[in-house]
This record gives sequence, C-alpha cells and structure tokens, in this order.
Amino acid sequence: MLELSILGFLYEEPLHGYELKARIQALSGHVRPVSDGALYPALTRLAKADLVDQRTEPGSGATTRRILSLTPAGRTRLLARLSDPKDVEITDGQRFFTLLSFLRHLPDRAGQAAVLRRRQAFLDAPTSFFYREGEPVRAEEAPDVFRQGMLRIARATGTEERAWLTETIHALEAPVAGESR
Repeated sequence: MLELSILGFLYEEPLHGYELKARIQALSGHVRPVSDGALYPALTRLAKADLVDQRTEPGSGATTRRILSLTPAGRTRLLARLSDPKDVEITDGQRFFTLLSFLRHLPDRAGQAAVLRRRQAFLDAPTSFFYREGEPVRAEEAPDVFRQGMLRIARATGTEERAWLTETIHALEAPVAGESR
C-alpha cells in the first residue's frame, strides 16, 4: 500500500519527501505509521524503476530538498493498480480506503464502478469475526457484550458502506449529460 500511496499522492502534485510522508501518515492514521526506513527505500526502488523522478531544490537555509514527481511510467503504473487492484486491497478495510483515496484518478467511470462492485460483492458474502460450526456468528448470538459490540459496529459500518457503494455505482453507471451510450 505504500507504493500505491506514493504513486497516488505524486499523481496529484510533486512533493518533497517530508510532505509525502505526512500525507501518507494522515491517510493511514496511527494504525500504520510510515517510517523513514520504509519510505525512502520504497522511493529509491520506484526511482530505479523510472516510476518516480527526484530532483533537488534549495530548501530553508543551506539545506536542499528532494522534490519527487511521477514519471509517465509512474502514471501508467498507478492507473493499472487502480483498475485491477489485488484481492487484499478489496477485502482489507484500510487497504481499500487507500485505494478509494485515489480511485478518482482512474479516468474510466465504468472501471471505477467495477472496482466498487468487487468491494460490494465482498461485503455481500456472509462473514463474521467469529464462527460456530462453520457458520458466521451474528451479534445477537455472541457470548459477551464485547464481541456483540464488535459485531454490531461492523454491521452498522457495513450497512452504511453498502448503501454508499450502491449509490455511487449507480451514479457512475448513469449516463453523463452530453454523452451518448
């Protein structure tokens, strides 16, 4: 997800490393902080693959800042990642939010809707944090208030996400004014 975040934020505008790190951390929150030991090697790999360009410019005082921007190959890679995300990027909530953060860059509305349909199909499959005899445990069946709470919160969040997905897919698949289908 670090690569997707780097490519996504640099698609929007060139950034220096510190600002890129701050944006990635804000997106992932305290759940998955980004260390310099992860970010800068990832940037080096992306630069060697000609996906990210690095240049220096004067900073405050005598220090220089490294400005990062996306190359045409980097733009292509981002769009490919957005149009065909890995299964885990659909099923893992935090990873899906990262994907969702940049999905607007995918120029094809049908492609955007296809990604959302994959998430919708995942959410529609019966699931739970807990199982009894191979069947998902519902909140009302959980043995204690804490597991009941987990399951009720997940159900409420899932219900709202399903509603949003349905609305958004419908909007993406609706004809755009002035376009013929």
